[in-house]
Amino acid sequence: MTNFETRIDLYPGLFTEREKPFLQAGPLAASVFQFSTGVCAVRLQNELGALVMLPFQGQQIWSAEFGNRNLTMKSVFPEPRPNQPYLGTYGGFFLHCGFTAMGAPGKNDTHSLHGELPNAAYSHAHLVIGSDNKGAYIGLGGKYQHTAALNYNYLAAPLVKLYAGSALFNVALKVTNLRRVELEYMYMAHINFRPVDNGRLVYCAPCTPETVSVRKDIPTHIKVPAGYREFVEEIARNPASHNVLKPGLSFNPELVMMLAYLSDEAGWAHSMQILPDGTADYVAHRPEQLDKVVRWIARPADHDALGLALPATAGPEGYTVEKSKGNVKVLAAHGEWQADLEIGALSAGEAQAMEGKIAKILAQA
Repeated sequence: MTNFETRIDLYPGLFTEREKPFLQAGPLAASVFQFSTGVCAVRLQNELGALVMLPFQGQQIWSAEFGNRNLTMKSVFPEPRPNQPYLGTYGGFFLHCGFTAMGAPGKNDTHSLHGELPNAAYSHAHLVIGSDNKGAYIGLGGKYQHTAALNYNYLAAPLVKLYAGSALFNVALKVTNLRRVELEYMYMAHINFRPVDNGRLVYCAPCTPETVSVRKDIPTHIKVPAGYREFVEEIARNPASHNVLKPGLSFNPELVMMLAYLSDEAGWAHSMQILPDGTADYVAHRPEQLDKVVRWIARPADHDALGLALPATAGPEGYTVEKSKGNVKVLAAHGEWQADLEIGALSAGEAQAMEGKIAKILAQA
């Protein structure tokens, strides 16, 4: 099949509360609409499911559904809200976090929670339809320029591709430093699955007290219920005990840990939540691009979220702490940086094969 790609620019005037078809090519389709809050949305579809994306607000993937199942976390927000800080419209399936800073700000930090990218106002968005070595795809991309005189000037260009006949989709982000001086940066791919009771977490990272770092310091935006600190201490002593999401485990308000991933011969690292029916949620990333992985699980009464693997360039503790650890990276003048991920759902057979592959990776460590 010949490689090609066609781009179609989007603009806010196309979007109305009534959803309407916009583009179709065989099993691949895109429709456009507005949420009742006024936030513009694009629905990308293939034979197996759909992604709802926010083209002008962070290029978030607001929801992902495959195999008649909503993969997206449960939250208190049925719809995205415009012009809100991070926690004022939180519930999307995928958010780009960073780029000038990321994580929970500490007492000496001035950045917002997870930086400027999650709800960034994109000046340009476009649909793509084309074909590459993986087959025919439909997708959404855009451009966001973040500029502050004498400080920052960079261009972020994300792209999501949904392929025909696949419940997996690609997410890429390219960032270009437009200044003649270096740019410090931090980034996290915040992927929020819906946890399933008795789901098994299978991933190519060792899970021992020596290899897993559990966060014990509680950020100021978190309210701590009775017994929470004891729960965190127990997970730190026996991190493998969280690998089955038993209903009795109190991930309330959240559990945060850092894992050291191993990659396969092609440079990819793999993570799954295997459901009781044998199917799985899946994330693959490249540790050479995103050398840290955060896991975030939050299961209080009003929302339910599994950050199975949040590939990142740094930990989640904010600029000052991560800088002191040597985790804030530098992009050269006029330099480019890119991250690539594959995300979605696996059939029972695909999950079984992947579990065997992960076991081999761990055995060779």
